[in-house]
Amino acid sequence: MMFWEGYLSDDVMGLIAPVVVYWLYAGVHHMLPPLEKYRLHTKKEFAAKDVVPLPTVIRGVLIQQLIQVITLASLTYLFDRSMLTTYRVVVQPSIPVQIFQFIVAMLVLDAWQYFVHRKMHTNKFLYKHIHSQHHTLEVPYACGALYAHPLESLIDTFGGVVCFLVSGMTARTGLYFSSITSMKAIDLHSGLWLPPGFGPFQLIFGNNSAYHDIHHYGLRGRKYNYAQPFFIFWDKLLGTHMPYTVVERPKGGYEVRLLK
Repeated sequence: MMFWEGYLSDDVMGLIAPVVVYWLYAGVHHMLPPLEKYRLHTKKEFAAKDVVPLPTVIRGVLIQQLIQVITLASLTYLFDRSMLTTYRVVVQPSIPVQIFQFIVAMLVLDAWQYFVHRKMHTNKFLYKHIHSQHHTLEVPYACGALYAHPLESLIDTFGGVVCFLVSGMTARTGLYFSSITSMKAIDLHSGLWLPPGFGPFQLIFGNNSAYHDIHHYGLRGRKYNYAQPFFIFWDKLLGTHMPYTVVERPKGGYEVRLLK
């Protein structure tokens, strides 16, 4: 039995949980000083490249999350308004079925993100007026993972809806998936290269903080490593994969070096 049962529907928790998880998980990355020795960029690089004030980034992420909540709540209300106002018991499928649904959703989301993301870069109008806002954070950090133009937020939200529908998830499985996806987005933008055992997403998925850092840092990288948030096979299949290695800096921290 989950703590919200009897009080809130899974559909309402599905709106709340990803937002709460995002700020809690991002907060962990920002509040622990020892993590400084695992950063992919120096403080000097951060100061030189990221010109958007932190309050502006936080406000932008909150606006994006508000757009997502309103959009998803509106779609749910149109489909069946009682889903947001009435508590109901939904029988969850077996664990193997939920794992299969997760895999399907991850594959669908990766396809959506790759082709939309790549188009945002290759189309000059879309990049200049929409996606460039996200790339003002050239040195990415955790709480800025969802910092983007409101229209891009809306497009990403519809991608999540497609994942939900294609995979056949229940609302409860969907809230688990969306929460994990929020954490994965933070992991990609954290700017941290954690040791094995401390970065679970880096152990499971090839798409990690170093992989996505290439895409953010420097103009050359923006033509590569579009894939997110889970797998990297679209980049490899379509020739946009940039190989790399991660090396320790002499004075602490890490650096991502390109191999071609």
